Amino acid sequence: MAMDITKTTLSEVREAVTGKEVSAVEMTQAYLDRIAKYDGKINAYRETYDERALERAKLVDEGKIEGPLAGVPIAIKDLMCTEYGKTCCSSKMLAKFEAFYNSTAVKRLEDAGAIVLGKTNMDEFAMGSSTETCAFGATKNPWDTDYVPGGSSGGAAAAMAADFCAGSLGSDTGGSIRQPASLCGVTGLKPTYGRVSRWGLVAFASSLDQIGPFGHSVKDCATLLKYMGGHDELDSTSANIAIPEDLDDVDTKPKKLRIGIAKQYMSDEANDPAVASALVKAIEIYKAAGAEIVEVDLPHTEYGIPVYYIVATAEASSNLARYDGVHYGHRTQTPDDLVDLYARSRAEGFGDEVKRRIMLGTYALSSGYYDAYYNRSLKVRRLISNDFKTAFESCDAILCPTTTGPAFKLGEKKDDPLSMYLNDIYTVTANLAGIPGISMPAGTAEVDGKQMPIGMQLLGPAFEETSLLRIARIYEAATDYNLERPKM
Repeated sequence: MAMDITKTTLSEVREAVTGKEVSAVEMTQAYLDRIAKYDGKINAYRETYDERALERAKLVDEGKIEGPLAGVPIAIKDLMCTEYGKTCCSSKMLAKFEAFYNSTAVKRLEDAGAIVLGKTNMDEFAMGSSTETCAFGATKNPWDTDYVPGGSSGGAAAAMAADFCAGSLGSDTGGSIRQPASLCGVTGLKPTYGRVSRWGLVAFASSLDQIGPFGHSVKDCATLLKYMGGHDELDSTSANIAIPEDLDDVDTKPKKLRIGIAKQYMSDEANDPAVASALVKAIEIYKAAGAEIVEVDLPHTEYGIPVYYIVATAEASSNLARYDGVHYGHRTQTPDDLVDLYARSRAEGFGDEVKRRIMLGTYALSSGYYDAYYNRSLKVRRLISNDFKTAFESCDAILCPTTTGPAFKLGEKKDDPLSMYLNDIYTVTANLAGIPGISMPAGTAEVDGKQMPIGMQLLGPAFEETSLLRIARIYEAATDYNLERPKM
């Protein structure tokens, strides 16, 4: 095989297969071989679909499967339903669950010709920032297997970083695409809430969850979004707004280039020195590109984490009530009575972090506390959303770090939930406001004598992904950090 897939982007894969430089079968087999060779150390995939993937690749080569993504091998996070394989959400609760339909996002990519290689590990029910709460073992960072890949879409980000796929899908409830993208040195896009259908996505927090892509470039993320986004009648929260035809035309210069810098994201106390200097460098890059740098104020940023962890856990408590050991999911053996059946099934099926969040959410929704916690959180959520609306009147995108620093060691924060939750300090507000955000590789920071990736984030107004992607491309083109790969 002439191509070296270890230095390949999704766009290059498309061109190679379309131009018959390499067959879809060869391309798919090369990725499957790479997974077989290296994934034992990384644990990015929960399962792969070798036979099915190669069958579909053969149909691409025969011209029976066509489309703009024909022959492009992708991976999907293990909470998107498919008629094939299992959909487990990395939980014992759903360890044997087989869905009978395909999620809209996956179906649309397959309709465009993409080949699903397998499902990637994640934090259980997407609850976590390190992919350590996975019931099938922690996923490790391809840059150094002693470190976490981030979460909850850690498997999808690690698969991308390790070149186990040409593109991958994750979900972002409070930073679960952007944070692992940052820690694994890849590009990750959280679209506007409602831009991609949530039909077939196993729910964590329904008003926050959003499916989005990982890639090795801004263009790759744009391409995946273009073919999976758009209105879906099956999802009542799906926005009836068409995907722009030129969404993947990322090299066109944006019409306006005003970059907002919020003082709330500039904390030298919170940010690793490498992150602080990467932010300064990013500002210089945009200045050199002719951008106007505007200071903006996001005064309610400090309430982001507490508001998120009330709203998200409350919705999780409600959404996960359906796993009762009766309809589907794990069922305990020999229960004493109906109440014991419910209690033991849930106690055995859910992991510690999921139980913690269900209890937090149930408490926040309980009689006497609803107004004090949940209702008040919704009011502050509106204030956070208004902060962004006001800020975007004077800028086209807000530049900030994705995370405060590089990846931390496996086990380092597992027993300290508060420290773990603070990982999402720069990402949760975008979910609360429903706006799009993209994380791009921004170089590395030194950790224990090793270089580990860090990321830079851009946030944009709702449904302005085209502009956001073009602004992101300016930074990417000036740095080339997205071309760097871990040594496997």
